[in-house]
Amino acid sequence: MKPYQFEICANSVESCLAAQTGGANRVELCAGIPEGGTTPSYGDIAVAREVLDKTLLHVIIRPRSGDFLYSPIEQRIMLKDISNACKLGVDGVVLGCLTAQGDIDMPLMRQFMEAVQGVPVTFHRAFDVCRNPQEALEQIIELGCSRILTSGQQPTAEQGIPLLKTLQQQAAGRIILLAGCGVNENNISRIADETGIREYHFSARENIKSGMMYHNEAVSMGGTVHIEEYSHPVTTIRRVKQTIYNLLT
Repeated sequence: MKPYQFEICANSVESCLAAQTGGANRVELCAGIPEGGTTPSYGDIAVAREVLDKTLLHVIIRPRSGDFLYSPIEQRIMLKDISNACKLGVDGVVLGCLTAQGDIDMPLMRQFMEAVQGVPVTFHRAFDVCRNPQEALEQIIELGCSRILTSGQQPTAEQGIPLLKTLQQQAAGRIILLAGCGVNENNISRIADETGIREYHFSARENIKSGMMYHNEAVSMGGTVHIEEYSHPVTTIRRVKQTIYNLLT
C-alpha cells in the first residue's frame, strides 16, 4: 500500500523550514492564511525554493480572498503568477475556480492547466464550496489534476469524514484526495482510519511572541479590524513531528 504523505500549509519561509526539518513531504506556501490562503510574494517563493532541498514546494495561486469566481483581470493576474512560480522552479501549483452556478469552470481551468506546462496541479478547497462534489470530482480528473485538497465540504476534515470516505471510494485511485482543514495530531488517525485517505494537509502552527519590547496597543495595522500584532503563528518542528508520529504509530 502507498505510504502516507504529509503536506504542511506554510505561511512563511520559516514555516517551510520547520516543515522540512519535521519530516513533511511537501509544503503549500501561502500568504493570507486567515483569509484561506492567497498567492505568496515572488520573494517568498524564490527563497523557499533556495532553502527547500528535501521537501517539495507547492504554491497557491489565488489573487484574493473570498469566492472563486474570477474576473478577466484576476485571471490575467493568476496566469502571470503561474508563470512566475513555474520559472522559479516550484514542484506544484495549487488553484481552483468556479462558475457563478457553483460548478468547476472548465474553460478557465483548461487555460491554467496549459499554463503550468506539466507542473502538477492540486485543485484546492474551492472544491468544498462547489455545487455537486461527485460531478466535480470527475471533471477535475478529466482536467488532469494530480490531487484535490478537501475537507469533505465541512468546516473541518474531521466533520467531513462521511463525504471524504465516499469521494475516496469514487476516486478509486484515479486522483489523490488530500484531506485538510483542522487536521492535527489529535484527529489524523481517526480521519485516516475512517476514510482510507493517504495524504494529509495541516499547518502544525503555534503562536510565537514578537521580539518587540515596546508595544503600542492603541494602534492596529488593520484599522478597525483588530488582530494580534505582537505574536505570529509559525509552523513548528515539534507539531509536524508529533502529527506524523501519531498517524504512523
